[in-house]
Amino acid sequence: MKKCWYALLLIPLMAFAEGDISKVNSSIRVDAGEVAGDVSSVNGSITIEDGATTQDVETVNGSITIEDRVSVRAVDTVNGGIRIGDEVKAESVETVNGKVRFGSGAQVAQGVSTVNGSIEVAKGGDVRGKVETVNGSISLEAAQVGGGLKTTNGNITIGANSRVDGGILVEKPRGNWFNSHRKRPTITIGPDAVVNGTLKFEQDVDLFVSNRAKIGPVSGATAIMFAGDEPSSADREKVEK
Repeated sequence: MKKCWYALLLIPLMAFAEGDISKVNSSIRVDAGEVAGDVSSVNGSITIEDGATTQDVETVNGSITIEDRVSVRAVDTVNGGIRIGDEVKAESVETVNGKVRFGSGAQVAQGVSTVNGSIEVAKGGDVRGKVETVNGSISLEAAQVGGGLKTTNGNITIGANSRVDGGILVEKPRGNWFNSHRKRPTITIGPDAVVNGTLKFEQDVDLFVSNRAKIGPVSGATAIMFAGDEPSSADREKVEK
């Protein structure tokens, strides 16, 4: 009888632990190892601790921190940065005004995007979809991207031993962003990196490619080849200003 009573007590507790968490004007923290449903706030940051499992995590005004080895569905904020820890598994990651930074070995089943902010994918990271930003840089460190890279007003660094399928697109700025005094983007492709697909540039860029890298066809730019780990000062002086 006592065992039956204890089992009945656990049922609502388990349902609560796996339920949605929603707040308006406060931060949210999901403790390490816990299981939760959707986690959302309007004005507050969100932290998902090590090893937890959640569904969608979203806020409007606040940062999001996903610690190591977390499983999560969509991660989404409007005004705030996103930090993804080591070996995290997520479906998609998106912000409007903020930086996105991944720890080592993180996996994203779909894409990663921001409008005003940079994106950094650390060693062993694997993004199956597109990585895109408008006003921010993109940096890969021995990482893989399956859906290509896209930016307008930002530099791209594809570090050594990285792989990009789906090519690169640097779009032409629209509206007030396009002017003769604007600094053009720098695209750097490091040693033993691979870029499959077309590298298409709709505006002037400085394109540096390691002599040990493998890339697809280039449209709209002329590559400057370099030896060593990164372009030297002499390589950069070859660029017409």
